[in-house]
Amino acid sequence: MSKEGIERHIIAVLVENEAGVLARVIGLFSGRGYNIECLTVAEIDPEAARSRITIVTSGTPQVIEQIKAQLARLVPVHKVSDLTHEGPHVDRELALVKVRSRGEKRVESLRIADIFRAGVVDSTSRSFVFEITGAPDKIDAFIRLMAPLGLVDVSRTGVVAIARGDKPI
Repeated sequence: MSKEGIERHIIAVLVENEAGVLARVIGLFSGRGYNIECLTVAEIDPEAARSRITIVTSGTPQVIEQIKAQLARLVPVHKVSDLTHEGPHVDRELALVKVRSRGEKRVESLRIADIFRAGVVDSTSRSFVFEITGAPDKIDAFIRLMAPLGLVDVSRTGVVAIARGDKPI
Protein backbone atom coordinates (compact mmCIF):
# COMPACT_ATOMS: atom_id res chain seq x y z
CA MET A 1 0.00 0.00 0.00
CA SER A 2 1.37 3.41 -0.98
CA LYS A 3 2.06 5.91 1.81
CA GLU A 4 0.09 8.54 -0.10
CA GLY A 5 -3.29 9.19 1.49
CA ILE A 6 -2.47 7.09 4.55
CA GLU A 7 -3.51 8.66 7.85
CA ARG A 8 -2.74 7.62 11.43
CA HIS A 9 -5.83 7.44 13.67
CA ILE A 10 -6.40 6.88 17.37
CA ILE A 11 -9.68 5.02 17.88
CA ALA A 12 -11.25 4.55 21.32
CA VAL A 13 -13.73 1.70 21.69
CA LEU A 14 -16.00 1.28 24.72
CA VAL A 15 -16.82 -2.42 25.17
CA GLU A 16 -18.30 -4.93 27.58
CA ASN A 17 -15.61 -6.28 29.88
CA GLU A 18 -16.09 -9.95 29.05
CA ALA A 19 -14.02 -12.84 27.77
CA GLY A 20 -13.41 -12.91 24.02
CA VAL A 21 -14.09 -9.23 23.26
CA LEU A 22 -10.47 -8.38 22.55
CA ALA A 23 -10.15 -11.48 20.37
CA ARG A 24 -13.14 -10.32 18.29
CA VAL A 25 -11.66 -6.86 17.83
CA ILE A 26 -8.27 -8.24 16.84
CA GLY A 27 -9.96 -10.77 14.57
CA LEU A 28 -11.75 -7.97 12.76
CA PHE A 29 -8.42 -6.30 12.01
CA SER A 30 -6.47 -9.44 11.07
CA GLY A 31 -9.30 -10.91 9.00
CA ARG A 32 -9.37 -7.84 6.78
CA GLY A 33 -5.63 -7.21 6.65
CA TYR A 34 -5.71 -4.01 8.73
CA ASN A 35 -2.65 -3.25 10.82
CA ILE A 36 -2.76 -2.37 14.51
CA GLU A 37 0.21 -0.15 15.33
CA CYS A 38 -0.63 0.03 19.01
CA LEU A 39 -3.27 -1.48 21.29
CA THR A 40 -4.09 -0.82 24.94
CA VAL A 41 -6.96 -2.21 26.99
CA ALA A 42 -8.12 -1.44 30.51
CA GLU A 43 -11.27 -1.74 32.58
CA ILE A 44 -12.67 1.76 33.16
CA ASP A 45 -15.95 1.01 34.95
CA PRO A 46 -16.02 -2.16 37.09
CA GLU A 47 -19.66 -1.67 38.16
CA ALA A 48 -20.93 -1.44 34.59
CA ALA A 49 -18.34 -4.01 33.40
CA ARG A 50 -16.93 -1.67 30.74
CA SER A 51 -13.44 -1.57 29.26
CA ARG A 52 -11.81 0.87 26.91
CA ILE A 53 -9.72 -0.31 24.00
CA THR A 54 -7.45 2.27 22.40
CA ILE A 55 -6.24 1.34 18.93
CA VAL A 56 -3.72 3.19 16.81
CA THR A 57 -4.02 2.24 13.16
CA SER A 58 -3.28 3.71 9.75
CA GLY A 59 -5.13 3.69 6.47
CA THR A 60 -6.81 5.73 3.82
CA PRO A 61 -9.88 7.69 4.92
CA GLN A 62 -12.08 4.99 3.35
CA VAL A 63 -10.30 2.21 5.24
CA ILE A 64 -10.57 4.12 8.54
CA GLU A 65 -14.31 4.63 7.99
CA GLN A 66 -14.69 0.93 7.22
CA ILE A 67 -12.79 -0.01 10.41
CA LYS A 68 -15.00 2.23 12.54
CA ALA A 69 -18.20 0.91 10.95
CA GLN A 70 -17.16 -2.71 11.42
CA LEU A 71 -16.11 -2.10 15.02
CA ALA A 72 -19.47 -0.47 15.77
CA ARG A 73 -21.26 -3.59 14.48
CA LEU A 74 -19.53 -5.93 16.94
CA VAL A 75 -22.05 -6.99 19.59
CA PRO A 76 -20.07 -6.14 22.77
CA VAL A 77 -19.14 -2.66 21.44
CA HIS A 78 -21.01 0.29 22.99
CA LYS A 79 -19.28 3.18 21.26
CA VAL A 80 -16.52 3.88 18.75
CA SER A 81 -14.78 7.26 18.79
CA ASP A 82 -12.16 8.42 16.30
CA LEU A 83 -10.23 10.79 18.55
CA THR A 84 -8.16 11.96 15.61
CA HIS A 85 -11.20 13.49 13.88
CA GLU A 86 -13.56 14.27 16.74
CA GLY A 87 -11.63 17.24 18.07
CA PRO A 88 -8.69 17.95 20.32
CA HIS A 89 -7.34 15.05 22.33
CA VAL A 90 -4.42 14.15 24.56
CA ASP A 91 -2.37 11.04 23.82
CA ARG A 92 0.44 9.67 25.96
CA GLU A 93 2.60 6.62 26.32
CA LEU A 94 4.82 5.26 29.08
CA ALA A 95 8.13 3.52 28.48
CA LEU A 96 10.76 1.85 30.62
CA VAL A 97 14.21 2.25 29.06
CA LYS A 98 17.24 0.29 30.31
CA VAL A 99 20.69 1.75 29.67
CA ARG A 100 23.96 0.03 30.59
CA SER A 101 26.94 2.36 30.71
CA ARG A 102 29.94 3.62 32.66
CA GLY A 103 31.82 6.84 33.08
CA GLU A 104 30.92 9.75 30.81
CA LYS A 105 28.19 7.80 29.02
CA ARG A 106 26.52 7.18 32.38
CA VAL A 107 26.62 10.89 33.20
CA GLU A 108 25.35 11.77 29.71
CA SER A 109 22.41 9.35 30.02
CA LEU A 110 21.39 11.06 33.29
CA ARG A 111 21.70 14.50 31.68
CA ILE A 112 19.49 13.50 28.74
CA ALA A 113 16.98 11.86 31.09
CA ASP A 114 16.75 15.13 33.03
CA ILE A 115 16.09 17.11 29.83
CA PHE A 116 13.30 14.67 28.88
CA ARG A 117 11.94 14.59 32.45
CA ALA A 118 12.53 10.85 32.62
CA GLY A 119 12.86 9.43 36.11
CA VAL A 120 15.30 6.81 37.33
CA VAL A 121 13.24 3.91 38.71
CA ASP A 122 16.12 1.44 39.10
CA SER A 123 19.85 1.92 39.39
CA THR A 124 22.81 -0.40 39.70
CA SER A 125 26.51 0.36 39.40
CA ARG A 126 26.29 -0.56 35.70
CA SER A 127 22.78 0.37 34.58
CA PHE A 128 19.75 2.60 34.89
CA VAL A 129 16.09 1.98 34.15
CA PHE A 130 14.38 5.20 33.17
CA GLU A 131 10.63 5.81 33.20
CA ILE A 132 9.41 8.31 30.62
CA THR A 133 5.92 9.43 29.70
CA GLY A 134 4.76 11.63 26.89
CA ALA A 135 3.80 11.70 23.27
CA PRO A 136 5.14 8.77 21.24
CA ASP A 137 7.47 11.10 19.28
CA LYS A 138 9.08 12.25 22.54
CA ILE A 139 9.68 8.65 23.61
CA ASP A 140 11.08 7.77 20.18
CA ALA A 141 13.52 10.70 20.44
CA PHE A 142 14.61 9.66 23.95
CA ILE A 143 15.27 6.10 22.80
CA ARG A 144 17.28 7.32 19.78
CA LEU A 145 19.48 9.43 22.07
CA MET A 146 20.00 6.54 24.50
CA ALA A 147 21.02 4.07 21.78
CA PRO A 148 24.67 5.19 21.51
CA LEU A 149 24.92 5.44 25.31
CA GLY A 150 24.26 1.74 25.94
CA LEU A 151 20.57 1.08 25.35
CA VAL A 152 19.83 -2.49 26.46
CA ASP A 153 16.05 -2.85 26.51
CA VAL A 154 12.79 -0.95 26.01
CA SER A 155 9.28 -1.76 27.22
CA ARG A 156 6.41 0.47 26.04
CA THR A 157 2.79 0.55 27.17
CA GLY A 158 1.30 1.77 23.94
CA VAL A 159 -0.74 4.89 23.39
CA VAL A 160 -3.62 5.89 25.64
CA ALA A 161 -5.73 8.84 24.60
CA ILE A 162 -8.70 10.87 25.74
CA ALA A 163 -10.71 13.72 24.25
CA ARG A 164 -10.08 17.16 25.69
CA GLY A 165 -12.90 19.07 27.36
CA ASP A 166 -15.88 17.81 29.29
CA LYS A 167 -17.33 15.44 26.67
CA PRO A 168 -17.12 11.70 27.58
CA ILE A 169 -16.31 8.96 25.07
